[in-house]
Amino acid sequence: MEAPAPADGSLRAGADPMRPRPYRVVRNRRETRGVMTLTLEPLEAPESRERQPASYEPGQFNMLWAFGVGEAAISISGGRPGGAVLHTIRDVGAISGALCRARRGPVIGLRGPFGTGWEVDQAEGADVVVVAGGLGLAPLRPVVRHILAARRRFGRVAILLGARSPDQLLYRREAARWERAGLAVAATVDHAFPGWTGPVGLVTDLIDRAAFDPTQAFGFVCGPEVMMRFSARALTERGVAPERIRLSMERNMKCAVGLCGHCQLGPAFVCRDGPVFTWERLGPLMAIREL
Repeated sequence: MEAPAPADGSLRAGADPMRPRPYRVVRNRRETRGVMTLTLEPLEAPESRERQPASYEPGQFNMLWAFGVGEAAISISGGRPGGAVLHTIRDVGAISGALCRARRGPVIGLRGPFGTGWEVDQAEGADVVVVAGGLGLAPLRPVVRHILAARRRFGRVAILLGARSPDQLLYRREAARWERAGLAVAATVDHAFPGWTGPVGLVTDLIDRAAFDPTQAFGFVCGPEVMMRFSARALTERGVAPERIRLSMERNMKCAVGLCGHCQLGPAFVCRDGPVFTWERLGPLMAIREL
């Protein structure tokens, strides 16, 4: 039986969501220790309607297949619709390690895109608070790029970054460009190195200091689950409505279309109903103790 396509229709109509398409690695960029960004380009001719690569929404993910090793869900960290797509990956296991070691030239499989997006357009006319912990900045980078491409449609923008140490902060050069473009960028670390002049502490401390109007602001949060829980609570304590706070979950996603059940969270499947949820919906689900 052919698996159903995602409800948001991100895959081409009639496409088999379980069949990976071939993509070539055209660039492998080191971001931090053990973290690489792969730039992938489709092998199919772009004019081929039958095999046209799907576009994506900020916040969605792809399933990347390292042939002979396995497949893993990886958030999209950039790219252009129907063309090159970027994935920032941390080497933490056999599959992610094989992907991180893929230099220019190898072909990998790609299924997707899957899942829900950040729905950044809903924040037009409002202030925006982006809160990222560690690798959580990767799925949030398309949010920032979207805002910069339509800067006049948004109010004040605060980008709050947290990392274990200064050398683990992602996209530092790009973050400097965001700051030069007028976005308020602040970073904090758990452990400082000599030469670090920024704050040391939790990223939630930055929420208390950020300048935004909580009565109409939107929050976009991604990082370790405990960090997201406390960040969402800090935003609500500032006055941001739970339905205006969006978080991206990470679970053990295998099929990506809600069939296998590996990513079930209460009544929801993260691959199909997420990975982006509102805090209004996710808060009660994260309060459920897992056995």
